[in-house]
Amino acid sequence: MSDTYEERLAQLGLELPEVARPLAAYAPAVVSGKHVYTAGQLPLVSGALPATGVVSGTGAPGTVSPERAAELAERCALNAIAAVKSRIEDLDRIQHIVKVTGFVASAPDFYGQPAVVDGASTLLGRVFGAAGVHARSAVGVSVLPLNSPVEVELIVEFH
Repeated sequence: MSDTYEERLAQLGLELPEVARPLAAYAPAVVSGKHVYTAGQLPLVSGALPATGVVSGTGAPGTVSPERAAELAERCALNAIAAVKSRIEDLDRIQHIVKVTGFVASAPDFYGQPAVVDGASTLLGRVFGAAGVHARSAVGVSVLPLNSPVEVELIVEFH
């Protein structure tokens, strides 16, 4: 790979945002050994959620479509990358995205959590290539902070 990860982000038309301020008593990311663990990242854009509600395929008022939720999961991953960078300073130190955990605020009859979290996984693959292939959990929950439709956290190995 001749491009840096930052150049790859730029080629994708993406820019790392400022790291979101914690909503409570925690750090956005911590380093332990050769790993960075991010806190759950919401799809915040300039400090605000672009959409709220539970994910449903029904199109009912107050719900978010699975396709929109996948876009929001991508934003969560971008926010998580920014949190990682805040701890290790240079994204090219990343060796491997080890694990992704995605939480999807789901209507009781929604079972498409894996497709929603694919928004995050696909972005990580596009940015980090083979180093972005990871283990993953996609979990349906009844509600997330600030009524966010999705939240994503990463475990990243670095050198």
